[in-house]
Amino acid sequence: MKYLTFRRFSTSFDHANRNRSSNPAMNPSFLSIPHRTIPEPRGQDHDFVAVAHSHLVHGEWPKIAALATGLTPFRNNHILLRIQRDPVLSLEFYDWAALHHPSSQNLDTHSIILHILTKAKRFKSAESILRKFLIPRTQNSSEELFDAILYSYRLCDSTPGVFDSIFKAYAHLKKFRNATDTFCRMRDYGFLPKIRSCNAFMSSLLDLGRCDIVLAFYRDMRRCRMSPNVYTLNMVMCALGNSGKLEKALELFGKMETLGFTPTVSSFNTLIAAHCKNGLMGASVKLKNGMGKKGLEPNVVTYNTLIHGFCKEGNLQEANKVFNEMKAANVSPNTVTYNSLINGYSQINNSEMGMRLYEEMLKSRVEVDIITYNALILGLCNEGKTKKAAYLVKELDKENLVPNASTFFALISGQCKRQNSERAFQIYKAMKKSGCHPNYDTFKLLISTFCKNKDFEGAIEVLMEMLERWMAPEKDLLAELLEGLRVSGKSHLATRLLLGTAEGRLIPKAYFDGLLSSSQFEAGS
Repeated sequence: MKYLTFRRFSTSFDHANRNRSSNPAMNPSFLSIPHRTIPEPRGQDHDFVAVAHSHLVHGEWPKIAALATGLTPFRNNHILLRIQRDPVLSLEFYDWAALHHPSSQNLDTHSIILHILTKAKRFKSAESILRKFLIPRTQNSSEELFDAILYSYRLCDSTPGVFDSIFKAYAHLKKFRNATDTFCRMRDYGFLPKIRSCNAFMSSLLDLGRCDIVLAFYRDMRRCRMSPNVYTLNMVMCALGNSGKLEKALELFGKMETLGFTPTVSSFNTLIAAHCKNGLMGASVKLKNGMGKKGLEPNVVTYNTLIHGFCKEGNLQEANKVFNEMKAANVSPNTVTYNSLINGYSQINNSEMGMRLYEEMLKSRVEVDIITYNALILGLCNEGKTKKAAYLVKELDKENLVPNASTFFALISGQCKRQNSERAFQIYKAMKKSGCHPNYDTFKLLISTFCKNKDFEGAIEVLMEMLERWMAPEKDLLAELLEGLRVSGKSHLATRLLLGTAEGRLIPKAYFDGLLSSSQFEAGS
């Protein structure tokens, strides 16, 4: 079968009028499920299976252990088929064989136990086997796994839940191409996943920002006449909001009750977050105020979303109003609440208020994390208070916290504001030594500071390391450096820069030549 990609979600189903019947044979438009048998055991195989079966049903495990060396995949499979009506015993024997004689299990063995478990609604155990054995064994071939389950489906008198388990396992593992392939093949044979499995798939996609696939998948669910639940609709609204389609998100929100669902607090929070993300704070507040009409009360997520939105805009006055309203409503602020406020004050160079909130956190016994400290350190560094920032870094050890890239960036920015490029470079080296990776802003800040201090050797060194990480400098940053080299007459450094840039091919040579002409350096020589 040709490999299926995400694009298939955007196309219509071949048979839009299919229903969710668990008996595909009743609908001629579905592919028929093949029936593969396995040979009956004969001779020694028959005797082995009969004896092992007897020992198992009587719980005689020491006698089973004595048979371990004679266990083969063929015998193993037939033993499982004989005891399949007892899912507990089947799993116990399967686990025993995996531990004592793993070579006695093949793809068919794993498929049979999966049928047994899903038929008995032991879905957690089934997904565990999928994760541990079946998916790794078939690697990236969802087709091989699907076929193995399909061919043994009738042999084990299985149920559609077995295919749902495969789809959900792929979704949880974020193997989206495999999940897509499985979904489409399920549809071809007349099976559709449960709504909870679809929600797991959509949730994983949202985590990776694939809103386009979420929306396409939802459209195909509706074409298949699959009934969503409130969690499905919340995720669709989230995808619409994150895609900038606020009107459609609001439209779906308005239709929830006609679809038979009552909006939840999460429904409101989803819309509030979408409006905050788009800077529509007034509409976000109106949504929050409208929750009472539905008999709902804002929760900590509601308030945190609004506080973060106002802080992002630099509107700390409104953020504080929400913060006070939150307390008045007896909703306890958490780490996220304080972190948003502290970071907001840091951005407007008010480290004093940030420290007050930090002290309030400690007094209220709210957990302090690395994000809290990074916000405080950045606020102090923005105001040039590098000694106080260094003191807070020492406090990290007491809290069993490890500095990350954001911590180092804050410290570097503090030294750069003081035009202390040498100290900033030392912190940069410590950053690399700790295993943290500098981002573009870190490199840009260092290079610009070196240029301001006319330390062009340092600027070139940092730029070279930037290029080694396959980061191309912006035109303005490169122009700033070249202009400094021109004025100072550092033609040898300009040549070194040209060679290093040409080798990396991260900057178009034509642009470089336009900035670095011989006449420019003749003026500064």
